[in-house]
Amino acid sequence: MSEQRILLVEDEPHLAAGLKLNLELDGFDVTVAGTAREAAYQLVDPRGFDVILLDLMLPDLDGVAFCRRLRQSGNFTPVLMLTARDQPEDRVAGLEAGADDYLGKPFDLDELRARVGSLLRRQTWANRRTGAERQVTTVGRAQIDFDAYTLTVDGEEAHLTQLEFDLLRYFAANAGRVVSRAELLENVWHLSNHPNTRVVDNFIVRLRRLLEPDPAAPVHLHSVRGAGYKFVP
Repeated sequence: MSEQRILLVEDEPHLAAGLKLNLELDGFDVTVAGTAREAAYQLVDPRGFDVILLDLMLPDLDGVAFCRRLRQSGNFTPVLMLTARDQPEDRVAGLEAGADDYLGKPFDLDELRARVGSLLRRQTWANRRTGAERQVTTVGRAQIDFDAYTLTVDGEEAHLTQLEFDLLRYFAANAGRVVSRAELLENVWHLSNHPNTRVVDNFIVRLRRLLEPDPAAPVHLHSVRGAGYKFVP
C-alpha cells in the first residue's frame, strides 16, 4: 500500500520542518510548499494528494483565496486550514471558501493528527463498504451516498466539500423538522452563539443549485420565515 500524500502549505520554515518530520514519522509522504504559487505547482503532480494542510497567511496569497481558487478549479482534495487567526469570522471565511476543517495556532500535534485522520477516514470507509452496505438517500433527481461522500444528479457526479456533506447529513437526519440557523451553526459548523447566520444561507444557495429542479422555487430545502429551514427529501 502506497503512502498517503500530504501537501503542507506553510511559509514558516521551522514550523513546516517540524510538522513534516512528525507527519513522516507517522508514515505520510509530505511535500512542503512555502507559497501559494509553489503549492499550485505541486498540485499539478498527477499522483495528487490525500490531504492539504493550508496556512491562512501566505506571503503571496491568503489561504482563503487559495482554497476558493482550488475549489473553483475542480480540485476537492480535503483541506485542513491552519491559522493564528482563530476568531469565528475567520473560521467561517475559511469554511465558506471550501475548507473541510479549521485548526487554530498554536495547536496540539495530537489534535492535528486526529483531524488529518478524520479527513482520511471518509475515503477509507467509502472504499471498504460494498454497494449493498451503503445507504443512498434520494432527493428528487439527486442521489446522495453519505458513506462514499458522493452526490450524483441525473447520473452526473457533483462535488461537495465535507462540510457541505455534513450539512446535508444533518438535514437528512432531521427531515421534516424545522431546523434553525443557530442549531445548524452549532451542530454542523461547531460555532456556538455566532451572530452571522448568513453563512448558513450561503451554503443553502449552493445546495439548492444542485438538488432543486428550480432553485428559485425549492421543493426540498424550504425556508421557514423567521424559523430556519425544513428538509423534505
